[in-house]
Amino acid sequence: MNESKPFSEACEENKQPILTVLKELFAQAGSVLEIGSGTGQHAVYFAESLPHLFWQTSDRPENHPGIELWVEEAGLLNIGHPVSLDVAGTWPKQNYDAVFSANTTHIMSWPEVEHLFKGVGRVLQSGGCFALYGPFNYAGEYTSESNRSFDQWLKQRDPMSGIRNFEDLDEIARNNDLVFQEDITMPVNNRILVWCKKTIPDSP
Repeated sequence: MNESKPFSEACEENKQPILTVLKELFAQAGSVLEIGSGTGQHAVYFAESLPHLFWQTSDRPENHPGIELWVEEAGLLNIGHPVSLDVAGTWPKQNYDAVFSANTTHIMSWPEVEHLFKGVGRVLQSGGCFALYGPFNYAGEYTSESNRSFDQWLKQRDPMSGIRNFEDLDEIARNNDLVFQEDITMPVNNRILVWCKKTIPDSP
């Protein structure tokens, strides 16, 4: 094992519960774009566990070296080297069967969250699903005291960040042709929210 690889304890703890959901959610997907691959741990674990699909990593350039260390050590054929993706900038030109992102919307500014959903609506194939993992509020209310404390810590670090309201996310999702499908309870007061791209009917 390469000791210089970046490591996230949270990724290590949540990867199995997330995989259990993705196995069912992405069962028919051939390609997945991960937005904000971070350390690269999730990408390698999910690609290895879901050999039927191609997992495309992405992040800002400063995180690419760490992701590359994980990808290269894994030596998997169904995982892509990271592409540069800043949600407010240039997105991949190709389309994907599914999109996954973990713990991103609460560290972004709200305009960046809007760009995220706009980009997902553009790169997702018709009928494809977007799975978003993380902590969320409902009607402005925290789901736990730990989430309240986490939100306060986030805003002290960056006033533009913070745990997002499900209702606000769903509104911008609808504006980008994404239809809400499911809200899945996860450990440690997290959720997986699932939206699917509107299916375009075949021409008569």
